[in-house]
This record gives sequence, C-alpha cells and structure tokens, in this order.
Amino acid sequence: MTFTMWTVCVIAAIGFTFDTYELLMLPLVLRPALVEMGIPPVLEGGVANPAFKTWVSLLFYLPAVLGGVFGLLGGYLTDRVGRRRMLTFSILLYALAAFASGYSTTPGMLLFFRCLTFIGVCLEFVAAIAWLAELFPEPRRRERVLGYTQAFGSAGGFLVALVYGWMVHLEAAGRLPQIVLPQSLNFFGGQVTDHDAAWRYTLMSGLLPALPLIVIRPFLPESPEWKRKKEAGTLKRPSIAAIFSPELRRTTIVTTLMFAFSFGAAFGAIQQMPRMIPGVPQVRAQLTKETSPAERKAVEERTVSSVTKWQEIGGIVGRLLLAALAVRIASRRGLLRVFLIPGLIAMPVTFAYAAVNDLNWLYIGMFVVALTTIAQFSFWGNYLPRVYPIHLRGTGESFAANIGGRMIGTGFAAVTTMLAGMEWIPGSSPTEKLAYTAAGVGTLVFAANLLLSCWLPEPRAEALPD
Repeated sequence: MTFTMWTVCVIAAIGFTFDTYELLMLPLVLRPALVEMGIPPVLEGGVANPAFKTWVSLLFYLPAVLGGVFGLLGGYLTDRVGRRRMLTFSILLYALAAFASGYSTTPGMLLFFRCLTFIGVCLEFVAAIAWLAELFPEPRRRERVLGYTQAFGSAGGFLVALVYGWMVHLEAAGRLPQIVLPQSLNFFGGQVTDHDAAWRYTLMSGLLPALPLIVIRPFLPESPEWKRKKEAGTLKRPSIAAIFSPELRRTTIVTTLMFAFSFGAAFGAIQQMPRMIPGVPQVRAQLTKETSPAERKAVEERTVSSVTKWQEIGGIVGRLLLAALAVRIASRRGLLRVFLIPGLIAMPVTFAYAAVNDLNWLYIGMFVVALTTIAQFSFWGNYLPRVYPIHLRGTGESFAANIGGRMIGTGFAAVTTMLAGMEWIPGSSPTEKLAYTAAGVGTLVFAANLLLSCWLPEPRAEALPD
C-alpha cells in the first residue's frame, strides 16, 4: 500500500463515516427539534399531534426523494466528469448544509437544509464506490478495501450517538455556547428559542468532514481506468436506458428492489426506535418518578443515546463480518443470505417483544437487527461495481442506491409512521403501536429480500467488467 493508496482509503473512510453520521442524526434530533419549534408529539389530553406526524414524515421522506433524484443525476455525472470531482463536491455540500441546519428556526428551514444534506450524501456514496473499485482492480484487495472502508459507515452511526450524548450532557451542565442567528440571515422566519440545544450542536458537527478534505484533496488521484478511456476518447456515453438493456435489465430491477428493501428495514424499523423508548416499561417507570420536564427529557435522551450505541456497534460488527466473508464465500447469494436469515428472525423478536416489554432485551435485539441490516449496505457496495461496465458503473450504482434505496426504501419510514396511527394496529399506546408496526414492516422487507435473492445475478468474473 503506497501513500496515495492510504490517502484514498482515508478520505473514503471519512466520507462513509459522515454519510451515516448525517443520516442517523435525524432520529436523534427530530423530536427535540420539533418540540422547540412548537410541535410536540402529544397534545393536551394525551392525543397524538397530527402536525408532528406530518413533519416527521416530511423530514424523513422528502429529503430522500430529492436525494434520489439528484443522486441519480450525480451517478450520471460521475460517469461523465469523473469520480474524484463528484466525491469532493458531494462531501463539501453535505458538510456545509449540515452546519447550516443547526441554525434552523422553523421546520421548513430544517427541511430545506436536510434536503441539501441528503443530496450530498446520495452523491458521495456512488462516487466513492466507483472510485475505490477502479483504484484497486485486484479482486481480493478490492473486496477488502470496499468492505473495510464501508465499515466506517457504522462507525459514523456510533460516533453520532456519542456526540449527541455528549452534547446532551454539556447542555444539562450549561457548558454549551449560545447560538444566535443574525436577523439579516434569517430568511425563514421564526427564532432560536433554546440557544444551547444539544440537537443544534449535533447538526452543526456535520461540518467536520470538510476540514480534512480541504487538506487531502490535492493528493487524491482520479480513477486510472476511467481517465485512460476518457483521454483516449473510448469512454462510452452513459445513459439510464443502457442499464435496462437486455443483458443488464434483470440486474438493475432485482438490485433496485433489494436495495429498497434493505433501506426499508433501516428506515421502517430501526430508525423508529427512538420514538419507542418512552413506552419501554423501565423507561416509563423512570419518567413517572421525575418531576420536571427537563429531567424527563434527560432520561429519555440518555436512554435513546445508549440504545443507539449498541445498535451502531451491531452495525460495525455486521460490516466487518461482511468484509471478512466477502473474500471467503464465492457465491454472492450465499453471502447475502448469511445475514438475511437471522435478520428475518430478529426483527419480530426485537420490535414486537423487546421494544414493548424489556429494555435489556431491546439492547440485544437492536444489536442483532443492526448487524444483519447494515451488513447489507456493505454488500451492495461490494456487489454493484462487479455487474456494471465502467461507463455505466456510476449510473447503475446510482439507480439501485438512489431510486431503490433512497427514494423507495426510505419511504418505509412514512409507511411505518402512518400505519402506526391506524386503529386496527395492536397496542394500548402510540409507542406500542409503533413498535408492532415496525416489527411487521421489518419482517416483511427481510422476507422479500430473501425471496428476491433467488433471482440475484451472480457476477460473471472476479475482475471488474470493462
């Protein structure tokens, strides 16, 4: 490994880390952010607030839709203008947008900057995967590099849980500086009411990946194969129609659907966990003992942070396990089923039992469902470069990741939220209804992926197609 190779791996790992960091911020900060903006989850008398549900759905789904649309365009541009250029642009975009979102004064302002953040994240994943795959053409090294750099994605989830917990602690101790948005820059109206809120500083911390990128950028090489073909004039023009040609149609359709269901497990079940925490018996008992809203808030947020840490540890283990098994299991279908089968069992146990009855079991359950779900994301990063030629690599990866994962898959968050409000869903409280709904959604998407894996094409060779 040369200095340049290590530099490439470092910047890719930073990008993957903060991709997940940015995405998993929202479940942690959404509730306190909306409460500060005057939209509590429950109205007086214990009635669920419809405005809260509406904004939760919008903040989860609209950024994903726009991210999918612009991400698809970004995949096309990755094939047209180069992997390195799109990678740099995408990281700067989501870092600056995340920082600006910390100044949000209205739900609309938060939504606007979350859309920009999501667009940057969608662009980064596709550019980074194509870039790494082509910089490391030797099969075993490529599998390891893709596997282990993507493992930092789960480190990002663990990191955001730590940062949020730290910010909650600093806020409670009164040690965070006051945040003030100058009126001259307040284009969305509203005002900052909680000037040292932990959720604001957590959002602002998304600026961090831009700092090393500014220093490392001059050392980043372009993909040698893409550059050679571009300079020689032999690089074919990418198009969306080409990924639906007879030889690629099955690959595109199956991977798009399976990517959607992988994201469906994350957004429709795992990311709903923070909203279930107040209903877990041990947490509910603690909340009834506290007398002030601030103390109750602290109990709830500490528990959310703690469960999220175990969830993200599971994600890290899943990604590392995928990276280790990717060079040992030849069949891509067999490799994927190593995670699908236990996940199919863990989903209903975690959400239909643990999230309703026992906090200790919830820790274990979230570890397992995160392991089996997040490993799938690394799987797609390793798999997709092997099934598309160089001039369609960014476009094909982008279609599966952004149309399937970001647009369709993240929509399961809205599906879970809406179904949880239906009268026929079992449960005596909103948190129980949410837990049972998440159990059903998570189980169904795992079952669908297990079935679809029967039609997943096996790559023709270990080398990347030209």
